[in-house]
Amino acid sequence: MSSEPFRERKRESMRHLSIPQIREKLTNVRKLSIRVRQELENDPRKGVRQLLMSWERREDRIRQLLKMYQDMNGFERDLWTMGKEHVAGIDEAGRGPLAGPVVAACVILKPNTVIPGLNDSKQLTAARRACMYEQIRENAESIGIGIVSSREIDEINIYQAAKKAMILAVNQMIMKPDHLLIDAMELPLDIPQTSLIKGDARSNSIAAASIIAKVTRDRIMNDLDSRYPGYGFAVHKGYGTKEHLQAISRSGPCPEHRMTFAPLKNEWNT
Repeated sequence: MSSEPFRERKRESMRHLSIPQIREKLTNVRKLSIRVRQELENDPRKGVRQLLMSWERREDRIRQLLKMYQDMNGFERDLWTMGKEHVAGIDEAGRGPLAGPVVAACVILKPNTVIPGLNDSKQLTAARRACMYEQIRENAESIGIGIVSSREIDEINIYQAAKKAMILAVNQMIMKPDHLLIDAMELPLDIPQTSLIKGDARSNSIAAASIIAKVTRDRIMNDLDSRYPGYGFAVHKGYGTKEHLQAISRSGPCPEHRMTFAPLKNEWNT
């Protein structure tokens, strides 16, 4: 989207344009000249004035998202001023489900990256996460992914499995981080790190990692839905929904279920 002011050709009056033409022009600009704004405000057509109001609401929302992004860059900025060039965020997805792996991601965003609306993956719709996923991949210097299976979760417990997935994600990085920002976890790694409670809502790097981890895991669960039809993995992603519990009661657990999680451990571990 252009950041240049609305260009005026031969001072053509906006009133000579149709409402669809004005809508198209407003879609592609971020700034309006004083003259163009006044013309739109004074246009006798109600539809034109409504377009201006919609444009102003959109621009206000963009400003809010940009401010939020800058606010969530506080930890990164502090580390950059200390000479830490490659600050990585780490988060995981899939601690709570009854089935499927736990997935962690480690992300270093490129300097000067701005992704308005970047936030904790749980605060975004699936469509918005997918869009953010692509933007993060385009703006990342390095991304690492760690995956720990349901079987290993049963062997070492979910806390240790989440920690192991995070370590695997760091070890997958092409670029070694100078500092780690981690969502509520400390890792046994020889890299300076900061553990942040609710970090995915406080740090852009952790938020980016949360989205990469969540989208990656969701895609894994979509694949498992094809391998184990009838459980609805593509819909609930392995969480203990009513439909999921009914499917387990009807068909029994599959190899992707976590047998140490209630109610599976109570009903099926004999």
